[in-house]
Amino acid sequence: MAGKHVRTRRRSARPRRQGGPIPASAAWREGEPIGRRRFVDLGPLPLEAGGRLPAVRLAYETWGTLNAAGDNAVLVLHALTGDSHVTGEAQEGHPTAGWWSDMVGPGRPIDTDQYFVVAPNVIGGCQGSTGPSSDAPNGTPWGSRFPYVTVRDQVAAEIELTDRLGIDSWALVIGPSMGGHRALEWAAEAPERVRALAAIATAAQTSGDQIAWAHAQLAAIRSDPRFRGGDYYDAADDDGPHVGLGIARQIAHTTYRSAAELDERFGRFPQGGEEPLGGGRFAVQSYLDHHAGKLARRFDANSYLVLTESMLTHDLGRDRGGVESALASITARTLAVAVDSDRLFLPSQSARISTGVPHGQLRTIHSDHGHDGFLIEFEQLGPIVAEFLEA
Repeated sequence: MAGKHVRTRRRSARPRRQGGPIPASAAWREGEPIGRRRFVDLGPLPLEAGGRLPAVRLAYETWGTLNAAGDNAVLVLHALTGDSHVTGEAQEGHPTAGWWSDMVGPGRPIDTDQYFVVAPNVIGGCQGSTGPSSDAPNGTPWGSRFPYVTVRDQVAAEIELTDRLGIDSWALVIGPSMGGHRALEWAAEAPERVRALAAIATAAQTSGDQIAWAHAQLAAIRSDPRFRGGDYYDAADDDGPHVGLGIARQIAHTTYRSAAELDERFGRFPQGGEEPLGGGRFAVQSYLDHHAGKLARRFDANSYLVLTESMLTHDLGRDRGGVESALASITARTLAVAVDSDRLFLPSQSARISTGVPHGQLRTIHSDHGHDGFLIEFEQLGPIVAEFLEA
């Protein structure tokens, strides 16, 4: 079960001291292999909705070298089911290859020969950072007791990591989808620390349509009898809420792809030798089943809930006089990138960002793939980001 595996990895992590900067012997200064996950303990984290997490651990990876001036750092923030492994092959603790390897690396648009790239795993996640599958103070997994965290809480932890790394400001903060929520929050919360901002296929405020799609996903997980109210970590590996998580992923994946692509790619073709008239599946149903199974094998259902709920309450304008006021306060050069076939984060939401900030530009990716265009259309996205970063 995803949660149980995550707890095992967490216990084997190297502890870090709490308070103050990461010591000079930190992994990225020791010459350890690039992209290897490492950890920092940040201490307690006060939460926007009330209360606090008493002890927060953040997992992160780095590539490249921080220069003497400390001004070549780039922060990359992952989407909902991503993690800190932005680039590179699958390795211990990372069941999949880097999710943005075509964008980040030597000679790539975010060139790690030139920039020092940092990618944290978000608070509430399940790949090394404190989340529902982590141990609470009593030594058992948080499970249903894990508190409500917001995008601002997640960014607060990342600001603390930035301090520990000795980085005064980022040359670029970039994130797609949910990562774009955090990138925007960074620029509004700590404008003096973000020199350039790239918000990819995202929004400054979650829409009613996005909340509606997410509601069905949350219900699918909570309705799984094996969810057990969120306290399933002591169950056998095959007795977790995999079915509910898989259904949630199927709903989400439908929004990640465009109607035109699904119709052209699968149409009404049956799956293999199956006959839909006799209860068999269409090819598109098999495709969704495949993605449901993939996620259920590597992700934690509670983390899916926690992170999805943080997206629902994402509102850059909360306590800042509204979205337009918050956008107007952003001082960073800003790039908003839309995908023209995106039916989850509509192009109009990217346009709202680019027109609302003082120094904004809008670029549009043309794709048949929908929201997932930010993971596919590298021949378009790569030059856009490289040009913006080097401007």
